[in-house]
Formats: sequence, C-alpha cells, structure tokens
Amino acid sequence: MAFFAGLVDAVAGGGGLIQVPALFATYPNVPPATLLATNKVAAVGGTFNAARKFLGHVSLPWAIVLPAIVAGFVGSLLGANAVSNFPAELLRKALPFVLLFLLLYTWFQPSLGEAHLPKILGRFQQIKGVALGLTIGFYDGFFGPGTGSFLLFGFVRFFGFDFLHASAATKLVNVATNLAAILMLASLGQINWPLGFAMMIANVVGSQFGSRLAIKHGSAFVRKAFLVIVSVLILKSAWNAYFIN
Repeated sequence: MAFFAGLVDAVAGGGGLIQVPALFATYPNVPPATLLATNKVAAVGGTFNAARKFLGHVSLPWAIVLPAIVAGFVGSLLGANAVSNFPAELLRKALPFVLLFLLLYTWFQPSLGEAHLPKILGRFQQIKGVALGLTIGFYDGFFGPGTGSFLLFGFVRFFGFDFLHASAATKLVNVATNLAAILMLASLGQINWPLGFAMMIANVVGSQFGSRLAIKHGSAFVRKAFLVIVSVLILKSAWNAYFIN
C-alpha cells in the first residue's frame, strides 16, 4: 500500500487515502498517534523523491516557493503542538464541504492550471506564499487529510502555476510540513521507526513511477488525477465525519 500511496501522491497528492487506512487495518491495536506519526515517516521519503524528480524538469519561482516552504514548516510545528489542546472535530465535519468547493471550482474552470503563467513576483506574492504555507502547514500538523490537494489548488489558483509546476511546489512544501510533524511527534516517542523506514522505501519506489507519469503526460493528466483524488477524498472524509462514530 505504501508503494501505491507513493505513486498516487507523486501525481496529485492524496497518498494518505491509501497509506493511513492500510496502517489502521494492519495494526488495529496500535495507538492512532503512533500510526499517524509512522505514516509521516513513510510519506516524507516519497514526497522528497517526487520533488527531486520534478525539479529536474520544471523551474520554479523560488521567491514564492521558499517562503511557502519555511512558513509550512513553522505552521506544521504550531499545528502539531496545538492538536492536544483543541479538538479537530469541527475540521473533520467541514472537510468534505471545503473539498467539494475545490472540486467544483476546478471542474467549472477548465482552463485553470492549463498554462504556466506565474504572477509577477513582488512583496505581495511573497506574503501570499507565506500565508499559504503557514495556513496549510498548520492544517497538516493539526489534522492533515487533503493537505497535498489544498497546496496544489493554492499554487494554481493564487499564483498562476499550471498543475505540473504546482505539483512540484506542493511536494517541496509538503516535505517541510511532514518533517516538522515528525520532529514534534518524535519528541513524544510516538513513531515506529523500523516500520516507517520500511514503508518509506516502498513509498519512494512508488513515487518514482508516479512522478514519471506526471512529467510524461503533463498538466492535463495531473488535473484529471487531482479531480479524481479529490472526489475520493470527499467521499471518504464525509463517511468518516458523518457515518462512523
């Protein structure tokens, strides 16, 4: 499952849809915090590998992406620290509707993310990069599902990236948010390191295949994959929020 998660995540995010349920099904008696932390270890390797592959084929505006990476790291630390003090129930209930908005907006804007036309660099764009990284980073540390989809949509909608460049930028920010969560959770001793590293290897191999597919078939393919993955995530998050006690 880690292999398939890496493949899917490299294309358009959403690998957690595969990897997290597999962990919970295989280890039903292990504390959820340990499984979620172990998932982060497995995911960070595949995400980093996909980012490395993308960077060999696309050029990113670092004046936007770097602030988003740093802010994502900080935001994830804050989110992971806050999770013990605030219930995530409200986010869990709202997630299907937020994702539905992303799906419908992208569906009815067929030209969105088709061309790579990054907006003119300036202080305002950098501030937006920090805001995106901080907000989604906090969400990833605090709750997590759909983080890659939110980042992908953000880079396309707010910065004029096409889906391929947005996917590359998303992977870089996601590496930072995963690392921050790992550091926080490791300090609490909640990670199964042997299992995490074994799954990381499979995740990296899967990401090799996924990133090659995305690079070969381009933005149109990534857009279609994004729509499919978000649709599945809507159904799964709605089921978890409203039908599972």
